[in-house]
Amino acid sequence: MGGTPITAKYIIHAKMEVYGTVEKPDIVGAIFGQTEGLLGKELDLRELQKSGRLGRIEVSLNRSGNKIICYIKIPSNLDRAETALIAAALEAIDKVGPYNAKAEVIKIEDVREEKRKKIIERAKELLRKWEQEVPESKELTEEVLKSLRVAEIQKYGPEGLPAGPDIDKSDTLIVVEGRADVINLLKHGYRNVIAIEGATLPKTIVELSRRKNIVLLVDGDRGGELIVKNLAGKVDIDYVARAPPGREVEELTGKEIAKALRNKLPLEEFFETLEKEKKQKIEKPQKEKKHIKPLALPIEIPDQIINEIKELKGTLEALLIDKNWKILLRIPVKDLAKTLQSTDNISTIIFDGIVTQRIVDIAYEKNIDLVIGARVGDVTRIPEKMKILTFSDII
Repeated sequence: MGGTPITAKYIIHAKMEVYGTVEKPDIVGAIFGQTEGLLGKELDLRELQKSGRLGRIEVSLNRSGNKIICYIKIPSNLDRAETALIAAALEAIDKVGPYNAKAEVIKIEDVREEKRKKIIERAKELLRKWEQEVPESKELTEEVLKSLRVAEIQKYGPEGLPAGPDIDKSDTLIVVEGRADVINLLKHGYRNVIAIEGATLPKTIVELSRRKNIVLLVDGDRGGELIVKNLAGKVDIDYVARAPPGREVEELTGKEIAKALRNKLPLEEFFETLEKEKKQKIEKPQKEKKHIKPLALPIEIPDQIINEIKELKGTLEALLIDKNWKILLRIPVKDLAKTLQSTDNISTIIFDGIVTQRIVDIAYEKNIDLVIGARVGDVTRIPEKMKILTFSDII
């Protein structure tokens, strides 16, 4: 009877127990009959339906033993107080035909609030797609986008791993090393991403790999290769994707991430590729090296520091040294950029990793004179007073 309002603002959800066998028309009839005149003419249910201020009463029935459980929905375009009165009137119903009944309002749903939530979620989705299309240099809105990306990060599993919001929704997961990697992938619209976060392999990653497809995305350096080797056999890895040489996942552009994922390799094929690259380096003509005269070092390095560099190879560690060649800190390479930004009085950094433009820029800001790495990556800007060396230049 009557029709649903064109734009219902609220929906009354009620439950009624009837101790006898009844049908849907009996329930609707009881609602109209026992509320008639109860709230006055202005709130008469039949008149409200005729004017479109109340919608069609929907009833669903379930039998439970010797009684019928009824679920009732009434759309309302009245204001909050009037809607609450209608809802309360339903609880006055105590008979349906000859049978005793008991009614209870479960909740009053604010339809507009649900619409607002959907609008917000859709706006976020549109913003993510939009961000992938606009230039990378969009600096004016970076703070707004940063807050959005951080808000999307979830803590997943017992270990509270940094993750995107679609871990349980997606059949394929992108596994990265740390929180910064997760933020960068979220920035570019990848929501099915989760980080290992730390040296200990989380059980959550192992469990997820048993039931989902795993794409391991690692940095384009030796550290990335070691992560793959350490996880192989412990985690069911389907594919391995690698950042460009000398680049870290956290600093990749959207285009570089897409290319890395597009060029992913099955785990066995990835290891075969590593072996080929290793053989190619070994098979380089050694005769050419005989004609190359070693260059004199641009700075005198103490013997004890040279010994430290020899021991540093293969450890993925970094040394922060003051102007008197005293070692201030020994840290993992993955924490180097963050630690540099928060530490003063450093004159030299030595680390078992690739010297990237990001490390050079941070070193310049901190007035560091000498940077020594395992090798130099894609560095295009070197400050005039800074010296950059590799392990092979020294040992």
